[in-house]
Amino acid sequence: MTNLQSLDFYWPELILTGVIVLGILFDLFLDKKDSGNVGWVLILGLIAVGLAIYMQDDSRTTTLFMDSIVLDSFASFFKILVILATIFVSVVSWETDELADYRKGEYFTLLGIIVLGLFLMVSAVDLVMVYLSIEVVSIMSFILAGYLKQNTKSNEAGLKYVVYGAFSSGIMLFGISILYGLAGSTNYFEIQQAIENLDQTANAALVMALIMILAGFGYKISAVPFHFWTPDVYEGAPTTITAYLSVAPKAGALAMMIRFFNQVLADGGAMTSIEGISVTQIPWPELLSLIAVITMTLGNLIAIQQNNLKRMLAYSSVAHAGYMLLALPVMSSQAVYAVMIYLVMYLFMNLGAFFVVIAVKNKTGGETFDDYRGLGWEMPLVGVVMTIFMVSLTGLPPTAGFIGKFYIFAALIKGGSQFYYLVILAGLNSVISLYYYLRVVKVMFLEGERSETIIQPPAVMMGMLLLTAIPTVLFGIYWSPIANWINHSMIFFIQAI
Repeated sequence: MTNLQSLDFYWPELILTGVIVLGILFDLFLDKKDSGNVGWVLILGLIAVGLAIYMQDDSRTTTLFMDSIVLDSFASFFKILVILATIFVSVVSWETDELADYRKGEYFTLLGIIVLGLFLMVSAVDLVMVYLSIEVVSIMSFILAGYLKQNTKSNEAGLKYVVYGAFSSGIMLFGISILYGLAGSTNYFEIQQAIENLDQTANAALVMALIMILAGFGYKISAVPFHFWTPDVYEGAPTTITAYLSVAPKAGALAMMIRFFNQVLADGGAMTSIEGISVTQIPWPELLSLIAVITMTLGNLIAIQQNNLKRMLAYSSVAHAGYMLLALPVMSSQAVYAVMIYLVMYLFMNLGAFFVVIAVKNKTGGETFDDYRGLGWEMPLVGVVMTIFMVSLTGLPPTAGFIGKFYIFAALIKGGSQFYYLVILAGLNSVISLYYYLRVVKVMFLEGERSETIIQPPAVMMGMLLLTAIPTVLFGIYWSPIANWINHSMIFFIQAI
């Protein structure tokens, strides 16, 4: 489809672009103390974008802009997920004390640009568009990670993020150039056809290209060994941005990986409700399995040693990236479904945990475990919701985290006996994670002195905690609406070889 023809199907992104421009212009007329009102422009604009996505024809699948991106229900699902995460983080951004001394106009505008980059990321079927979308998201994330200009840790976070981001992007570009040399195209479907026709003499170059491209993907989802930026950036960045980076870009990157591996290195069977078949003899499923196991194991083992809650949650997010990666080698529609349902559950429980960190930091000014001593008695509602989030992140019933892991494990078991060892290793890792998650609960309720007074966070903050805690429990008991939504979203643009 030509560029002009594509505009008829691109209304959500066009509205989002207008919202970003409006936010920039609106901020020019606001004083510093009123610049947070740009957040209203972003939130209301995102609601309009969400409605535009909802009104699109779910059954329509096509390519746009000279076959660089696609329009399908799978992309729409992830766009809604990104919008939801952005709205939650934007509301909490008004309540955090970390941003009190800074203008917030450009902060909300940058969030809007990240959303646009993620929209491109989840729809991309061309390697050039993949790279451009990653760069849009990354560059805006660099700025937001170092947004607290008067905080040396935030400056360090931004600098480290830039260094690691530039390094991984450079490696990824080398991999893309090799793949382009082999296939003669950057389009997924043409590369798929070219790879199927390659002889074995090209396997070494294909392996090199795959590993280099994985560097770019692994960097976005914090997979080992591309995770080194995660703890320092998560600790130094504003906590609202830390929460956002742990959910939205990770969801976008996983959507991008699902498309890449199933439409470039496999025949796309996982997207048509049948078992996928690799189009190359390269053992890339085994490579992904190895990365997933190392990622979740290292994330959990290092999280045990942390005394700063933000760093602990950073390594926790590394471990959860490993859990989600487990499903990708299976190459089945159940595996894709499992990743999608896991991401919905992860959005609520992980954002909620970071929102508790924000509420506690507003009160104590600290992020260590010592700052949580006796918190369950002094701020009982905060203590209760944090307990819910910790239990859910562990994956215990009856919480949303249990449902997410159940679907991942079920997809692995249905995939065949060659994946059983992954289920066992993931189960052992969940047991390991129980230690550091329940350590938070122990510190809140069993350590420190009981307070005579009860403190509650501000109404807006409490509302956001409940908006994340209630679904975390509810979706562990009744998740049919989420399952139905995902079933309707399992529609992909497929181009036959």
